[in-house]
Amino acid sequence: MATTVSGEPEVRVFDDAEGASRAAAEVIAGALRDAVAERGRADWATTGGSTPAGVYRWLAEAPLRDEVPWDRVHVWWGDDRFVPRDHPLSNVLPLDSVLISSAARAGLSGAGADAVEVDLGIEPGAPIPVANIHAPNMTHAIATSAGVDWVAADYDRELHAAGLATDQRGFPVFDVMFLGIGPDGHLLSAFPGSALFDTEAWVSAVPAPTHVEPHVARMSLNPAVVAGARLPVVVATGDGKAAILASVLGAAGEDRDERHLPSLVARRPGAIWFLDRAAAASIVR
Repeated sequence: MATTVSGEPEVRVFDDAEGASRAAAEVIAGALRDAVAERGRADWATTGGSTPAGVYRWLAEAPLRDEVPWDRVHVWWGDDRFVPRDHPLSNVLPLDSVLISSAARAGLSGAGADAVEVDLGIEPGAPIPVANIHAPNMTHAIATSAGVDWVAADYDRELHAAGLATDQRGFPVFDVMFLGIGPDGHLLSAFPGSALFDTEAWVSAVPAPTHVEPHVARMSLNPAVVAGARLPVVVATGDGKAAILASVLGAAGEDRDERHLPSLVARRPGAIWFLDRAAAASIVR
């Protein structure tokens, strides 16, 4: 089921999380392919937490894996937590372990779907060049006691050096932004009342939130970047997201202040929201 109201995002509802993830993966693959065809490269800002793994699984396997020109895709992160890249809380870890299957590519032992089929010449995961994976340099910062402010400044420099197009406000334009939403309505690491709404910086350090777990410092893109993205893709599944989705995607007369509900920045024309029935149960459209 898909619903679109003038000036609103398209909302697609599926029976279960697997259906929502598969559909989102198909749309992301198509958008990346189209961007490469039109501009010679695709810049994709992705997410972390519990949202991406289901989508990555579909992108890591045929036929979608074979339909995307991965050598022209550049992957960025909307935000990340101040932990090493291989830490369970890292937003980069799901991409490493699911989308590109880095353990299997490194020759580590695996089983079943994760094993490298040497005799057949089949490798798991999407073949994204290492140079195209622009992960925040958390591990180096932690090892050298540089701090999360250094990570934000370093990532800001890397983004500026990449030559991305910019929108009317001067923020970088991503071909695809893959987003999840938090139980409090946060998006990226812009929490309710976030100071990120008061800065023109592309990337900022964010103190550890006290009201929602995990209580870890982060770096985040400015939420204003979502407004200029060519295709924002939001995935939210499970009954734990039903209450916040009722607020974010509810009737037009409800609170539309992005400072109170940062996920509202993705309630915009051209965005596509992929939900399962459990998450969409309380939406009034």
